[in-house]
Parts: sequence; C-alpha cells; structure tokens
Amino acid sequence: MDATRDRVNPEKIDTTPIRRPSWIRVRAPSGETFEWLQNLMRQKTLHTVCEEAGCPNMGECWGSGTATFLMMGDICTRTCGFCDIKHGRPQALDLSEPERVAQAVKAMNLKHAVITSVNRDERRDGGAPVFAMVIRRIREIHPGCSIEVLIPDFKGSAEALRIVMDARPEILNHNVETVPRLFKLVQPQDRYEWAQATLTHAKQMDPDVLTKSGIMVGLGETMEEIKDVMRDLRSWGVEILTIGQYLQPSRQHLPIARYYHPDEFAELKEFGLEIGFRWVESGPLVRSSYHAAEQVRALSAVHHQLYG
Repeated sequence: MDATRDRVNPEKIDTTPIRRPSWIRVRAPSGETFEWLQNLMRQKTLHTVCEEAGCPNMGECWGSGTATFLMMGDICTRTCGFCDIKHGRPQALDLSEPERVAQAVKAMNLKHAVITSVNRDERRDGGAPVFAMVIRRIREIHPGCSIEVLIPDFKGSAEALRIVMDARPEILNHNVETVPRLFKLVQPQDRYEWAQATLTHAKQMDPDVLTKSGIMVGLGETMEEIKDVMRDLRSWGVEILTIGQYLQPSRQHLPIARYYHPDEFAELKEFGLEIGFRWVESGPLVRSSYHAAEQVRALSAVHHQLYG
C-alpha cells in the first residue's frame, strides 16, 4: 500500500466529542489483588503500560493477576496522537530493570508475561538488548512462563530486531496501529514501511516465533482500508491480530471519529480468519495483550519446544 497517499490534514479534523455508546463500559480497577499488584510495582520501581496508557482492561487484568510491563522508563521519544504515555527526553537506561521485572513476574507467579517499552530513538539499537535481557532472565528464574514482547519498530533495523529474536520470545508483537493514510497524523515519527520490515524480518529470522500485530479503529479510517491493512499483515507473515476501538485518553489527544458497532468487529474477525490469520481478537475493548496466554498455549511452537 502507498503510505503517503491522501494524508489527512489535521486542521480539517472535527473535534466535537461524540457520545459513548452503550457497549463501551469500562470498570474502575479495584480489589485486593489489584492493590497488591500496584504496591508490588511501586516497590520494584516498575511501570506498566496498563497505567501509563490508560488501558480500559486494567481492572479486569490486574484483578486476575496479570499485567503488561513497560520498560526503559516512562518517557517516550515519539509523540503519537493516541497515546497517553509521556514524551520528551528519556533518562539513561537502567540495566537493573530487567532483573526487577523478572522478579515481579516470579512474585506474581505469571503463566504469561507481556513486556513492552517506550521508544528509545536516541539509541541506535532502540533498547533491543533490554528486551533480550528480560526474556532470558524470566526464563532463568521462572521457567514455564511464556513471554510476549510488544516492541517498537527500531526504525526498521534488522540488527536491533535480531537481538530480540535471538532470545526467542514466544510472541513477537508490533502494532501497526492504523491505516497508511492516517499514519502521519496518528504516529508522526513512525513509518508504515518500518512496521512492514519489523514483522517481515521477524518471521524470516525465526519461523517458530509467533508474530502479532494490532489495529485501532475509530480514527477516521474506512472498513476497506482496515481490510487492506489486514491483507498486508497476512502477506508479511503475521499470524495473530488484535482489533479494538480507539478511546481518547484526554481532550489533548486525537478525537474519536466514530464508534464501531460490535457487529462490525465481528465482521472484521470473520474476514481475518478467512484470509488466514490463526487467531483474531476483535472487539470494542480489545487491546494488544488480550487473551495472549491462550494464544501461546494454542499456537506456540517455541513454548512446546522449551517446555513440552
């Protein structure tokens, strides 16, 4: 697809708020398990994308004892219009962080850990060694736990990607997020071609590692544009797809163009399975790590090689 075609002019976007439909219901996080996890994160000086990005499933996931760890600090070098993570000049990498994350995974007795990070564009390797460190350390101290990494695009660098792939996570995830026409509006420092390089190279480097991507809807794209991106992702070898509704974190973020109906999410799931995805999660509140543990147990050759 042509990522430069018919780009959106930000000045022409309608910012009038629209009413949230009845099928969007986000429960506030609460409960003893949630409070215990929150205290654990503070004690180990860790960040979670659940909190930093305002995930609507935080209450459900934390209440069941799972979380997605955000590494390399809580300041991102990119300024994506949908994201609630702070941006600016990050601090130096803390190379003791992978140990703290691994110890938290063990303390939580997780069966599946999801590790993501902010973008670290000031580094040539994008922080890829930190992903490799945490994968290996979790396997050392908490064997049997499957690992999914939700990585930046590393500006398309195959060398940085190789560092992560050599550690063999069960799932290598990179979210394309939106359609090419909206790329510069939604994530101005990203390129569609970098997402393509990341996902294509990952599958070429290790065919046994599951590749995964995600799309947000409700930013002004059309159904046909979404399906075009889905076709692209399949041609890049992606096996697992998540599709969810964009929810505006604040008035300073990109506005919601429209809410998709559950029937439309069902249509996209059916289409995804028809064109060859092995697993599709599609729904209003679906996010990247939704049902990730089930995906590993059902599909992962790496996990079965490691643990039988």
